Amino acid sequence: MNYLGIDYGSKNIGLAVSVLGIITPILAIKNDDHIIENLQKIIVDYKIDGIYVGVSEGGFAVRTKTFVEKLKSVLQLNIETVEEAVSTIEAQQIYIKNKNKKKDYKKLIDSIAAAVILRRIVNY
Repeated sequence: MNYLGIDYGSKNIGLAVSVLGIITPILAIKNDDHIIENLQKIIVDYKIDGIYVGVSEGGFAVRTKTFVEKLKSVLQLNIETVEEAVSTIEAQQIYIKNKNKKKDYKKLIDSIAAAVILRRIVNY
């Protein structure tokens, strides 16, 4: 089964896919009016069977849960939420360990966090 991991943010949506058991961060997408269409294309392209969305604690969790409910109303997939505590910190450690360029940090960190979230759920 193929899965999509989502690290929901106010400006960008970090994404990672698990295809045939291999988890890979993919380019983040903008959190704008085209988010559903963009996600639908990714779902088709990667033949996604289920989605896991990281949810933090606090006020932003309400926005994330509203987003999840919107996804559930539009998509015919199993969509679950996952505690995302310290996923960004773990993503930062992975980023540094892999010696990525500092200039690419903002472009990649959200999708690495999505991969961390997905790795917590998808056990192979």
